[in-house]
Amino acid sequence: MPEIREIAEKVRSKNAGPFWLTVDIFCGSDAAFRQIVDGLSTARVAQALGADEAVLKRFDIAALNVIKISLPRPVIQGAPEDRDMHGAAWANLVAELVIN
Repeated sequence: MPEIREIAEKVRSKNAGPFWLTVDIFCGSDAAFRQIVDGLSTARVAQALGADEAVLKRFDIAALNVIKISLPRPVIQGAPEDRDMHGAAWANLVAELVIN
């Protein structure tokens, strides 16, 4: 079974302000978009990101073949406990998820 990184054109993550992170999955085609949307549950994403599913926000944007996932940062950006100031490493956690 393929990982998201093998299907999607690009997976990136970044800050969405000091309190939120966003992960974008650029699918590149309708077929890739449908395969990822159908094979990836919000619960699996939340588990991979160590987030509560109830606060995770997911937007499946078919017109752009993009899936956008937003979640609260575990600590405020720039806090001494912040291990990823720019939010860039979170994409890897999603890109490695296997699609059913």
